[in-house]
Amino acid sequence: MQPFILTLRKVFYSSNLLFSIRILISLMGSTLVPWYFGRIDLVIPLTLGVVAAGLTEIDTRLLSRCINIIFTLVCFAVATFSVELLFDYPPLFIVGLVSSTFIFIMLGALGQRYGVVAFGSLLIAAYTMLGHNLYTDNYTLPYFLLVGTLWYNLVSLIESIIQPIRTTQQALSNCFIKLAQYLDAKAAMFDPDETNGFNKQTLQLTDSNNQLINAFNQTKRSLFNRLKSYRGQSYIRKLLSYYFVAQDIHERANSAHGDYQALSQHFKHSDILFRFARIINLQAQACTKLALSIKLNQTYQHDPLFTRYFSYLEEAINQYQGNNNDKATVLLIKSLRNLHQNLLAIDLLLANIDTEQHLSQQQENNQLVDDELTSFYDIFAKIKKNLTVKSSLFRHAIRMSLVFLVGYTIIHFSALAHGYWIILTSLFVCQPNYSTTKHRLSLRVIGTILGIIVGLPLTYLFPSVLAQLVLIIITGWLFFLFKNSQYAYATAFITLLVFFSFSLIGESSVEVAISRIIATLIGCFIAWFAVSFIWPDWKFRNIPKLVDRACHDDSHYLAAIGQQYLSGKSNDPQYRLARRAAHDSNADLSSLISLMTKEPHVNPNLINQGFRLLTLNHTLISYLSTLGAHRDKIITNHTLELFDDLSVYIINILSDKKITADYSSIKKSVTDYIETLPTNNEQANNDLLVMQQLALILEILPEVISLASELDNKTD
Repeated sequence: MQPFILTLRKVFYSSNLLFSIRILISLMGSTLVPWYFGRIDLVIPLTLGVVAAGLTEIDTRLLSRCINIIFTLVCFAVATFSVELLFDYPPLFIVGLVSSTFIFIMLGALGQRYGVVAFGSLLIAAYTMLGHNLYTDNYTLPYFLLVGTLWYNLVSLIESIIQPIRTTQQALSNCFIKLAQYLDAKAAMFDPDETNGFNKQTLQLTDSNNQLINAFNQTKRSLFNRLKSYRGQSYIRKLLSYYFVAQDIHERANSAHGDYQALSQHFKHSDILFRFARIINLQAQACTKLALSIKLNQTYQHDPLFTRYFSYLEEAINQYQGNNNDKATVLLIKSLRNLHQNLLAIDLLLANIDTEQHLSQQQENNQLVDDELTSFYDIFAKIKKNLTVKSSLFRHAIRMSLVFLVGYTIIHFSALAHGYWIILTSLFVCQPNYSTTKHRLSLRVIGTILGIIVGLPLTYLFPSVLAQLVLIIITGWLFFLFKNSQYAYATAFITLLVFFSFSLIGESSVEVAISRIIATLIGCFIAWFAVSFIWPDWKFRNIPKLVDRACHDDSHYLAAIGQQYLSGKSNDPQYRLARRAAHDSNADLSSLISLMTKEPHVNPNLINQGFRLLTLNHTLISYLSTLGAHRDKIITNHTLELFDDLSVYIINILSDKKITADYSSIKKSVTDYIETLPTNNEQANNDLLVMQQLALILEILPEVISLASELDNKTD
């Protein structure tokens, strides 16, 4: 009976299943209902309305969702009715098309909600252009496009009422899955047979860290949004507690208590590092198990075997220390003991995650991040801030306005059948940066060709109306399933949907296919030309600004840690914000360098230096995380004074990007102080931990500053 109940729970809490049900219900309503009433001609606008609504949906709480529906319908109505009213007056239509494109894209300055609705408004306008000749009046098409939009939103609203926090559970569950992947990548760093300096493992660890940071940010938005509406419910507060525990585990997992290459060489003939790797892998499995518990709304059960594995590891460390008493080995053993204590702390967090003290009401209020616009002044300020050529959003708004203008001009003078696919293609393909646009170009063309190859025979194999309605439902469902993961497949499925839709009204599949491929190629070319020559947003030009931000956020994180050593450990919002900012900057730097690799005419040496700086910055954050993970330890006043002085010194170097003349003497003074610390008492061990981490930071600091300065000079 228990396996059957567990299976039912998995089905009920399956996000893909619930999403599929929502899409299938929406598409069945937009196709089978008009078929039942004998109005096949309404299938196209209703289905396109569902597609537009599905592409503009964002996860939010119930009240905000209702407001979004109203706002979306208003913007969609303005877009679709203005197209119908101005369509037969080309001069006015051009003015309206260019100005509305600019205005809608600039709405993105107000936040994600407005940016998504703005995209949907442009999409619904393009759909209106595409179906303008379907009806003899100017009202039927806009009206049923809006009905399709409303229908999808009502289905989605009902689902959110039935399971109001499902998406939050899914986001938090994904957090722990990404945390598990990060722990597995961390375990790979404890390889005594590694001979290549852990280059491959470090890049994999950095990539896993970036994915985890993105998951954290997505969960934060979803969780804090729900907290505003369901603040009184203990389960929401429990999820918030889980989120903060995940962050604390990440800080400890991100810690680096020593040089992995040195550990690998020194313990090459010992099983100690394998034991560390095994425990970290097991903790990764525990995070995966916890993710499933969150998803299925179950209580997490911690594995009692961890106690045995930790005791075996401690015995191995003690035995090795008993056989090796030289100074260098003792220092490495101290690092392993600190790492052992760090992993014990992670184990304690996992074991007690359901008994963690929840935040008080006041603490919850302090943790909330409110992105809502509260006044017209906020709206004006955000728009004004982006009304400059320095804003990528402003440049993209101008670029898209010109793209639509060129596309409409080609359509107007070529009289291409279904030519408005040119504008539709440009809208989907043309992104703010070159590399993303180029990637979408190829996928769009491949997907369109694939859809045509499959679609042509299917329209002849299934000529009946009912069969084609079923195919519309299936291809629409598959489009939504693949739209975020496989863009080429998604394009193929939406192409098939178009085939079957136009086949319903008696159009030739061959003519539709020819028009589709010609319009796609023209639209892709216009998009490529725009991102290449109209204020091209080459990412390498943004490196200096992002490097400055990374150095600033690292400095802020170090300052926040120093304050905690002075005043005592506290997970206050200021500390969490500083920690998250450092990781966000590193993740953004990684994304930028990845995009640079796809841009033309970029110096390969620049990319190599960027990757090296990314690796060093991640290492620096790991050293800082070690200090943060142990900020509950008490250190002597003398060490605290040295910590304060060295923190200021490191912060100044990161700010000025210049190594001072006294660097060598300061580094030597730290090494000398470490030599004077005894290794046989707990207090000295705390001092040793702090000073070793500062010594590790000073060790990599010259290369960090050198690379940061070189990247500044090479991007001028």
